[in-house]
Amino acid sequence: MAEVAALPLSPNPSGNSLKGRGVSTLARTKRSPAPDQVLVDIVDYVLNHDMQSPLAYETACRSLIDALGCAMEALDYPACRKLLGPIIPGTVVPNGARVPGTNYQLDPVQAAFNLGSMIRWLDFNDTWLAAEWGHPSDNLGGILAVADWLSRTAVATNRKPLLIKDVLTAMIKAYEIQGCIALENSFNQVGLDHVVLVKVASTAVVAKLLGLTRDEMINAVSLAWVDGQSLRTYRHAPNTGTRKSWAAGDATSRAVRLALMAKAGEMGYPTVLTAPVWGFYDALFEGRPFQFQRPYGSYVMENVLFKISYPAEFHSQTAVEAAMTIHGQLKAMGRTIEDIRKITIRTHAACLRIIDKQGPLNNPADRDHCIQYVVAVMLLYGRLGAADYEDNIAADPRIDALRAKIVCVEDPQFSRDYLDPEKRSIANALAVELNDGSHLDELLVEYPIGHRRRRSEGIPLLEAKFRRNLARRFPASQQTAILEVSLDHARLQTMPVQDYLDLYVIGDRI
Repeated sequence: MAEVAALPLSPNPSGNSLKGRGVSTLARTKRSPAPDQVLVDIVDYVLNHDMQSPLAYETACRSLIDALGCAMEALDYPACRKLLGPIIPGTVVPNGARVPGTNYQLDPVQAAFNLGSMIRWLDFNDTWLAAEWGHPSDNLGGILAVADWLSRTAVATNRKPLLIKDVLTAMIKAYEIQGCIALENSFNQVGLDHVVLVKVASTAVVAKLLGLTRDEMINAVSLAWVDGQSLRTYRHAPNTGTRKSWAAGDATSRAVRLALMAKAGEMGYPTVLTAPVWGFYDALFEGRPFQFQRPYGSYVMENVLFKISYPAEFHSQTAVEAAMTIHGQLKAMGRTIEDIRKITIRTHAACLRIIDKQGPLNNPADRDHCIQYVVAVMLLYGRLGAADYEDNIAADPRIDALRAKIVCVEDPQFSRDYLDPEKRSIANALAVELNDGSHLDELLVEYPIGHRRRRSEGIPLLEAKFRRNLARRFPASQQTAILEVSLDHARLQTMPVQDYLDLYVIGDRI
């Protein structure tokens, strides 16, 4: 990215804001270093990039409704519902942000946690895969909570509310920040969870919605980098657990909190990344500066991966598709899983690193991140849904017996194609050997149904997924009202934020 002359904004040593005190930029420059270029590039992109991509906005409309649909499905699960609502039971915030699918009206920080956790709970929201992986719609919790709160406050004071197009613009930019950093920089290799990028991206775009100045935005983004970062241990044995389902809600809500602090005048840390010894690079990234493949634009939203068919970790999606076909083949042959001697999965390096698991799986969070488990369930039952990770299904001894017959091996070409910006494949190939020594033809699926290369095939299924999820929470008339707006992208973009979210309110708490 082009070098941009940076104007630092550090408060004076006493901690009091310099705003309005006649302190010149030159004086401030003498007292503090220029901010890291990474901070400057993020903020200037959010402030100045004129988003003109019709494809990005069209895809963002679909990402919005898909994320909200995922949130509605999550409300079926008590483990999710118990974390929702205000911190103090019964609290209602005047002009607060609505939590879709409930009648909660909360402060924007807590509303962001609620919605962010709901969106992410079942591992069914959109995905981005690169050197680092993640789920860009995790940012929607903070974006939508702040936009709704600002809009309700504006209407209460006779000002114009934000429109859904403002939400979509913030989404596109948050996706781009998270995704572009992820392209060349692996946080998992140093033990950090990808939600650090949710926190950074959400902070930047929420700060813009809140009206922060450029310098305040740089302060806010620096606070996100200097903040405590989550360890990935809750995604891996022996500690796999439900925090992986609310970690993104925590990150996007923390972003709202940090942006509000910066708006109140809290100081920033301009060399948070590059400071020797104590900066992010030296302390947490093995001394390596971030690398960038491309400038910020709209690439990530245009190429985002939708989880359409199966609520499973994305690196296994093509394996599950292949297993569905093999299930049908076995049935047509009059064979069952008892006839299987061995299954070999040719796969890519990221799959081996994240979801190639042997041994006990302790809970649903463990099971939905195990390629052997999801393949076994599909071969056994001919289906894979969120309920298939629960204890009553996992207790079927045939699942673990089949898991023990599944071996994963890396295909180096698959790993290269996974990182190729022109391909971004997520290939898996399943080869089945039967007890009588015969083999089924290996079945290769390179691109899952939610990939950009299969958009025309996937869009009707994505909309069907949204319809199913609405039906979980709302009566028919309310479903119709939501669908009429949500599937008309021109109308959706011009709708005030608070009016759209009011469509998702129900009469009871959850």
